[in-house]
Amino acid sequence: QVQVVESGGGLVQPGGSLRLSCAASGSIFSINDMGWYRPAPGKQRELVATSTSGGVTNYADSVKGRFTISRDNAKNTVYLQMNSLKPEDTAVYFCNADVSGWYNGRFSRAKVWGQGTQVTVSS
Repeated sequence: QVQVVESGGGLVQPGGSLRLSCAASGSIFSINDMGWYRPAPGKQRELVATSTSGGVTNYADSVKGRFTISRDNAKNTVYLQMNSLKPEDTAVYFCNADVSGWYNGRFSRAKVWGQGTQVTVSS
């Protein structure tokens, strides 16, 4: 009913940049938070950056000053501009959309994950 699709991953040298995109589609009334996550030791996934529908953002300390999250609410899309990339940023990046809509006959809210996009930072 709702699909979340990431794109933009790839191989980049240390110090380089990448821009990830994530688009949500399907039966969506509204989207609350959208964000990016990646696996971390001891955790299933750690927050990288999130944005509310009003543009309030939150970042992991490890990416502050290097990554920028932005949204295009008209397109149900969120972006992650990643600059000054480091080898430790290497991971599969997952997008999450907190959506509201009519699901299984009732109005409800759900957190939908994408399949992930690989980011590799290596020389």
